[in-house]
Amino acid sequence: STTMSDADTTAPQAANDNDLFNVVEAANFLRLKRSTLDHYRCEGRGPIYRKHGARVFYTRASLMAWSERQMFSSTSTRVEKKK
Repeated sequence: STTMSDADTTAPQAANDNDLFNVVEAANFLRLKRSTLDHYRCEGRGPIYRKHGARVFYTRASLMAWSERQMFSSTSTRVEKKK
């Protein structure tokens, strides 16, 4: 028989804002090439990231926040976020 604790460990996890993505996963999530995301990070134009030793990670929340800041209504006009 399956106990409740067994079911808890095999159930799919809901998306969480604090989920960590490595650079390849983050680039895929944003539909960018890894090299583009690396370039943005070096220029300070990319999403907020974390360093664990030499490894770079992004949270789902930081990826979504960065993506939401990239909204434009035309090639020259950035959409102002409503407060």
